[in-house]
Amino acid sequence: MRRNKQWDVNKAMLLSRLFQFLHCAGKACAIPFLTLYLRHLGLTASLTGIIMGTKHFINLAWAPLSGYFAKHYNKRRVVILSSLLCSIGAGLLLLLIPPADKATMTRYCNISAFAGFGLPKTAEDTINYSQLGNTTMTVHAFTTLISPTALSKINTKHIATAGAGQTLNDAILATAAASKHEVKRIAHRQSHRENHKNEEGADIPDNSDSKRSVRSGSLKTGSAHGQKPTDVVLEVQHQLFFLVLMAVALWEVLAAPLEWTVDDGLYEYLDFVDATDGYSQHWIWGYLGAACSACGVGLLVSNLDCLLNVHIHRSAVHFYSYAILITLTLLTGTFLPIHVNRKREQTNKVLKALHLISNDGRATLCALTAFIVGAVGSAIENYLFWQMQDKGSSEFYMGASIAIKLFAEILLSFFSDKILKTVGQSGTVALGMLCMAVQCLYYSFLWSPWSVLPIQSLNAFSNGALWWALNAHCEDVSTPGMERSVQRVFQALSLGLGAGIGSLAGGFIASRFSLEVLYRAAAVVLVIWSVAFLIVQSRIPRQKKVNYSQLLAADNSDLSDTETDQERDWLVKAMKDEIENNSW
Repeated sequence: MRRNKQWDVNKAMLLSRLFQFLHCAGKACAIPFLTLYLRHLGLTASLTGIIMGTKHFINLAWAPLSGYFAKHYNKRRVVILSSLLCSIGAGLLLLLIPPADKATMTRYCNISAFAGFGLPKTAEDTINYSQLGNTTMTVHAFTTLISPTALSKINTKHIATAGAGQTLNDAILATAAASKHEVKRIAHRQSHRENHKNEEGADIPDNSDSKRSVRSGSLKTGSAHGQKPTDVVLEVQHQLFFLVLMAVALWEVLAAPLEWTVDDGLYEYLDFVDATDGYSQHWIWGYLGAACSACGVGLLVSNLDCLLNVHIHRSAVHFYSYAILITLTLLTGTFLPIHVNRKREQTNKVLKALHLISNDGRATLCALTAFIVGAVGSAIENYLFWQMQDKGSSEFYMGASIAIKLFAEILLSFFSDKILKTVGQSGTVALGMLCMAVQCLYYSFLWSPWSVLPIQSLNAFSNGALWWALNAHCEDVSTPGMERSVQRVFQALSLGLGAGIGSLAGGFIASRFSLEVLYRAAAVVLVIWSVAFLIVQSRIPRQKKVNYSQLLAADNSDLSDTETDQERDWLVKAMKDEIENNSW
């Protein structure tokens, strides 16, 4: 006689929480800092926006499709383990791509270190190293070009520690010239001298290693053949862009199936053993892992030298930490509880969820709100670390900002029901958008490396409370068994379609204007939409919903003959409409 299989729910919940903790910890080591690494490679804001937008679009299309195939062929565990293993290699693949210019990797390293010594605090005010090439100018030669007024403001302590044979880059890092215009004049003068030497065929000193990157070589060759320097720089940057785009796209293709497949497998397992209550609090463990790892890796990277060796920037530690934590996640994934569901669904739940949303005016308005919030949120997250870096922030402050906002959401989640009852669903959505607008406006006026930290606590409302209200709207419009499908449509509109379009638009605005203009424009959009949301929402009639659980629990004595024909007709009509929706 075959023995019945025993289900250890406590062990399954422990493993799933550990998996969630490690996986989110690994992602937090690299994904939030990805745009910062692209900046270090030499990509502009617009090119970075295209790359991040492509990443979101791939996730939007590939994650549900791969999840469907994994469920259809009962290969969820294979998909999970393969995705984890391949994403490790794909993440490290980015480190093989050399920067557009070697000096680009060190351009932003010491902004925070020299913030108090008179050097410009923003990246736009720093010296354009790409114009200087690999010139070997000593500290003495550099200081002789500076006027006496600017020379009096130089930190003599750093000059004394510099060697006699230091290059121009080292001289700049060893000094603290307060005059921005003076430094720019020096860069222009030295660039003019190098171009003059190149035209005469003089030998140009080269301090770089013998193993130069292909793009650096192409830059030098293009100049030698009479090509304009600006055209060469654009060509090099486009080559870099396509290489990074292919690497990030491959990484997302390999990593996208993971979350969708794990979420489906875990929920069906808990539903089979009748323990879905623990599913609703599952996200907390992921937030804890992300907060701890982001703060920890930020602290580690900020205490390292700018270059670990000649070719490796300290930002590579983000990807190494990602690989280590994902490897631990891979080991945990071999024991992850997954229920094999033999039943085949007769209807497509995604299409049915879209039908439910389109037939309800309030749900349609909330779906449009989710799209706008996702677009603005993506533009904020993509370039917030750029703004912080321009103000002298190190990776520690960046990681701390992530930890503060995640911990704030966790703490406020214990009062989510009380907030929704007090403020209401529509009021909570509007409150969340207004808090996000305040954050955007605050980001445009950052003044110090740590100034971003206090405002991050508002993320509990701008992201946490807002999504609790949107999920409550999803439950209102959903029929039994369709809650998760409707929520996934909202998340796809926000984190997929909205985030992709927001990345493209945000990159264009930041490149065409500035980061300050981007954040102020986002704040205006959020304020306008929050007011419009409240006005339109108040004018849309609320549709009545049949609560079948209460009807089934009601006693037969309650259904007396005293009911009016109008009440009976309404109930019959509502049940017929519900049957038509289910059979669609």
